[in-house]
Amino acid sequence: MSADLGRLLGEVSAVLLDFDGPVCSIFAGYPAPQVAAELVDVLRRCGVDVPSDLASEADPLEVLRRTGAAGDYGITRAIEDALCAAERRAVETAEPTPYGREAIVAARQAGMSVAAVSNNSAGAVTAYLAAHRLAGHVWPVVGRVYGEPTRMKPNPEPILRAVRAVSVPAERCVLVGDSLTDVEAARAAGIRSIGYANREPKIRALRAAGADVVITSMGELARSLVAFDSPDDSPEI
Repeated sequence: MSADLGRLLGEVSAVLLDFDGPVCSIFAGYPAPQVAAELVDVLRRCGVDVPSDLASEADPLEVLRRTGAAGDYGITRAIEDALCAAERRAVETAEPTPYGREAIVAARQAGMSVAAVSNNSAGAVTAYLAAHRLAGHVWPVVGRVYGEPTRMKPNPEPILRAVRAVSVPAERCVLVGDSLTDVEAARAAGIRSIGYANREPKIRALRAAGADVVITSMGELARSLVAFDSPDDSPEI
């Protein structure tokens, strides 16, 4: 166990998890660039003159952000509906993150609350958790607010909603995420953060952003959480 990771976990009572990354790769079987291109097609069907940089955008969440920033709520709703449908389809072929499940189970067996805080739709996250027999371990599921992309992370609001729901002081919560927006949102919400990255540039970026600890595998988190579990019911990692 990393000394820093073990010390941090010893000071928290709730683990908040980003979904796409720490739990699974949501677009593993339905690639994000394909989804983004389909959203751009929706914009065109709505009569939007799509600029070239948006037409080549590979991140569907960024297409939603850009659409929301344009200020037409009707078109934003059309993109939101299309993205929600795509995410529900995507979770059917999502690839579980190695040791993501074990980390969730170990946290619960250590007596910690586990919540999901995602920029994906709550419906997609809930569907994945149910399909992978994790629904009973994760509550609440806080997804993006419908049609209001400005309220996604790095806005701290989703994290604050989860903190209130688990009834744990912010200083005793930690967010596990794989993006700079996760670290930024955690800092703005007044909670700790664990950065998850498996490539050196991202490791450096998460550290520079202020992540309290950076791990390169969810197995590190799972094994560290087992150390806080009772020896009689520790899961095999």
